[in-house]
Amino acid sequence: MADLSARLTAVLRALPLREGMRVLEVGCGSGALARAIAAEVGASGSVLGVDRSPTAIQAAERASDHGSLDFRVAAVERFRLMGREQPFDLVVAIRVGALDGRHPELEAEALERLRAATVPGASLYIDRGDPLERVALH
Repeated sequence: MADLSARLTAVLRALPLREGMRVLEVGCGSGALARAIAAEVGASGSVLGVDRSPTAIQAAERASDHGSLDFRVAAVERFRLMGREQPFDLVVAIRVGALDGRHPELEAEALERLRAATVPGASLYIDRGDPLERVALH
C-alpha cells in the first residue's frame, strides 16, 4: 500500500476483498489501486483494470508486475467480457463520470454493461459515500 494515497488506502480497506476474487476496477488510471487489490486477492484471484485513456493504461502496464493483473482500454458504458473471461465478483469505480453523477446520460448503459460482466450477487463500490457506496448490480 506504499504507493497508495490516503484516499485509496481508505477505499482498499473498505472493499470486502477475499482470496480468489475476480475484481474489475473501472477508471483505474495508473493502476495503483488495481495493484493493491491484486495483492489482496492473491494468485488465485485476478484483477482487470480498465480506463478510457490509452495513456493511463500504458502507465499502468509499465508499473505492473503482478501475474493476475491485467489492464485494458475501455469505457465502462461500452465494456464487455472478452474471449473466455469469467464474470467478476466485485466492481470498484473511483472518480468515474458515468457512475458518479457527472455524466448521468451514460449511467444506465454503464450499469447494464457491469451487470452483464458480473456474477449474480455482485456489487459495485463507487465513491459517492465515505469512502464508498455499495450498489447492488443484480
